[in-house]
Amino acid sequence: MGSAPFADFFQPLKADDPAVVGGYRLAAVLGAGGMGKVYLSYTPGGRPIAIKVIRPEFSEDPEFRRRFQQEVRAAERVQGLYTAPVIDSDTEGPQPWLATAYVPGPSLAHAVARHGALPVRSVLLLTVGVAEALHVIHGAGIVHRDLKPANVLLASDGPRVIDFGIARAADSTALTSTGVSVGTPAFMAPEQASAGTVTPATDVFALGQIAAFTAIGASVFGDGPSHAVLYRIVHEDPDLSALPEELRPVVTRCLSRDPADRPTLTEVIELCNAASEAPLRQGEDWLPQAVAGSLTERRQLPAPAPTPPPQPPTAAAAPTPTPTEVSPQAPAAAPGYTPTGVAAAPTQTAPAPGASGAPGAMPPGYPTPPPYAQASYPQPQYNQPQYNQPQHTQPSYAPGHSAPQPFHTQGFVPVPPAQRPKRTGLIVVGAVAAAVIGLAVIGSLLPDGSGKGGGDKPSGGSSASQKAPDPQPVSYQGIDVPQNHQVMFADNPPRPAEEPTGAGVLYGHADLFFYRDTLFGDEKFGTTNGKLVLLNNSEKGSLETCRAVTRFTEKVGLDQLTDGSQVCVLSKAGHIALATFRGRSGGKNETAFITLDLTVWRNAEAAAKN
Repeated sequence: MGSAPFADFFQPLKADDPAVVGGYRLAAVLGAGGMGKVYLSYTPGGRPIAIKVIRPEFSEDPEFRRRFQQEVRAAERVQGLYTAPVIDSDTEGPQPWLATAYVPGPSLAHAVARHGALPVRSVLLLTVGVAEALHVIHGAGIVHRDLKPANVLLASDGPRVIDFGIARAADSTALTSTGVSVGTPAFMAPEQASAGTVTPATDVFALGQIAAFTAIGASVFGDGPSHAVLYRIVHEDPDLSALPEELRPVVTRCLSRDPADRPTLTEVIELCNAASEAPLRQGEDWLPQAVAGSLTERRQLPAPAPTPPPQPPTAAAAPTPTPTEVSPQAPAAAPGYTPTGVAAAPTQTAPAPGASGAPGAMPPGYPTPPPYAQASYPQPQYNQPQYNQPQHTQPSYAPGHSAPQPFHTQGFVPVPPAQRPKRTGLIVVGAVAAAVIGLAVIGSLLPDGSGKGGGDKPSGGSSASQKAPDPQPVSYQGIDVPQNHQVMFADNPPRPAEEPTGAGVLYGHADLFFYRDTLFGDEKFGTTNGKLVLLNNSEKGSLETCRAVTRFTEKVGLDQLTDGSQVCVLSKAGHIALATFRGRSGGKNETAFITLDLTVWRNAEAAAKN
């Protein structure tokens, strides 16, 4: 198994991929999405697992972390036959992650793209399996919110639903008051696409779309730009002309525009059984042979990269540092792990000089390398649902031993007489001290010195050292914003949505909005959640420029914008964005759209207090 070559669905780790996550040594990359990257790993007993590591921009959002922790705890209660159970997680570390059982099968999206539509019997078995999965998920108080072919995996004994409830944590980056929907546009329900409302019936609508997609090989609401698909979902009927007759009763009811008219999950299963000529029983033959053959390939799993055996420490490899040195063996990555991936044993403290009578002993607090016999491989803990408290914690230093600290006054080692500095050194030190004092006196007499209120300001060195680094920009190209829709910068990616309270985008809480008065033809581009500045042609759009400009307003007329016009937007949440206008489409009697390129620096400033 370890020698099997990488297939296209097992990508080798790259230089920027971690080698170990939460004690699990990674073996390959399984995929990447909007929320993070998924890796293949193994439990200590050799069972394959999938580990999703959340993207850094989500990790920096406190509300996301809080919501992610809630959703993970709820997901741990889901133990259905058609779900991939959560077996471990860390929601509080520098980069949160979630581990689930690995399913050796392609996603429904991949299978249909590669092999085309599936036969009716396979569609019915898939539908009842996903319905059972949703029944368990909803029973745990979770609405999936992002049920789509990519989140349904095809195992040899039936489908598996993954990523249930996790989309809600991503939705929290826009906060619940914004109304920005999270989900895949082609598989959203009308109420989710228009107002961001989600209920268990929302997942039933997505189930109907999945069943039709599996049978037809395409979305029943067509393809194209996301705003066009969302418009058809909200205002038009699905195209079921190519749907097999046996599937029409269940699909038609699931795709009812009114959530109250959709069937329950129990009714979905009953409709599927009524549509089948023979009783529906999951088995090894539920998939066509071509699709089933791809399952064998995915069982040839790559092994983690081999770990070199730990070497016993030698005198040459571990020189005794001087009192002013910081230990070169202080961990640079996750605490508790050496560069080889072997967990170091708890640090030990050498006796102070004179305490044991041993000359040249290391100062107190200096961690000595563990002997070879004490090295052990990391043993991940598991968060089983039946326990109230999660068992897994991040690797940490042993009690009483924090990360190695510089040796200032602690553990001073006296210098032997032969190595004592000469008195000339004292003269030099005195001269330097006198020069520093003189400069300080001169500085106090300057106009901007402490003599004129400078004592209220932090020193330049302190301010520079405490200044947080600028956030990394995230760019999005070609966002189509329909008339009377808004965009929130915290959503990733930003998705246009209507104002959820019904107040309209002019009076809502929009980071950016496009407003069109259909009666008078007035069209505005603006914000109700901050301030914006239309840059001059001579001003180059950047984070520095957006922080420096002061010509604040809340909206500009669309007639003031031309292709390439740039607008800086500073939201009350502390996000800064540079919006580049790329044009308008739609006639007088049509729905109008504007197209934007958006660059967002999230949490670039402190959030406004009110």
